[in-house]
Amino acid sequence: MNTETLKDTIKRELPALVRDDPALRAFILDITRPEYAGRAETQDRFYDILAELRRDREEQARKWDEQKREDQRKWDEQKQKDKRQWEEQNSKWDEQNRKWDEQKQEDKRKWDEHKQESDRKWEENRREFQQVHEEIMAQAKKFDRSIGALGARWGLQSEKAFRDALAGILEENFGVQVINVNDYDDAGEVFGRPDQVELDVIIQNGLLLICELKSSIDKAGMYIFERKARFYERRHGRTANRLIVISPMIDARAAKVAERLGIETYGDSVEVSAL
Repeated sequence: MNTETLKDTIKRELPALVRDDPALRAFILDITRPEYAGRAETQDRFYDILAELRRDREEQARKWDEQKREDQRKWDEQKQKDKRQWEEQNSKWDEQNRKWDEQKQEDKRKWDEHKQESDRKWEENRREFQQVHEEIMAQAKKFDRSIGALGARWGLQSEKAFRDALAGILEENFGVQVINVNDYDDAGEVFGRPDQVELDVIIQNGLLLICELKSSIDKAGMYIFERKARFYERRHGRTANRLIVISPMIDARAAKVAERLGIETYGDSVEVSAL
């Protein structure tokens, strides 16, 4: 039997022999022991490997935890940085918005002041224009009344129409009513013989004003007015607070008589300052 045949026979028969023959199995184990580790050694090595794996796993877990903590720290730092930057940006926006609001308020204040000043100047100009217009119209009406006085003097216009014009101005300017009184003088106290006595009166706030509204008046006319006023006072039992003559044509001698008798004289109704 050659070597190769023997090897084949051993390979074929040896497993059953080792399984069935304890002595043969022990012999084979003894001669092959240097080629492999024993059970105890194998177990120790196995446990060493497990312990090493556990240590590697724990080390890896430790490194992973450290990495997570480092990542968390960096993440927290980045969040804080982003938060600070966001707050700074918001603060800048708030400050800019505040400046915009202040500028808008300042612009509005200046515009309101400008508008108020413009309105004030416009109102002043309007009042000045209105005043000038009224003065011009008053002068024009006064001129018309002067012309009317000449017309009445020369019979071109009725005295009553001129009187009504002067009375109308008094009523318009002072909000009063000019009452035309026509009493009969039985005793002839005014004209020296019985006749109608006509004059104008204004009663305001308990005051009695007796007026003479004429296109012209001379010295004699001034005396007659004074007698008519006294006649009215006796007839009605009241004393006049003021005697007023309004006429664009007052004779110089008549003016002196009026001054002596305490009679106020005016060239036009608009010249009366107050009633």
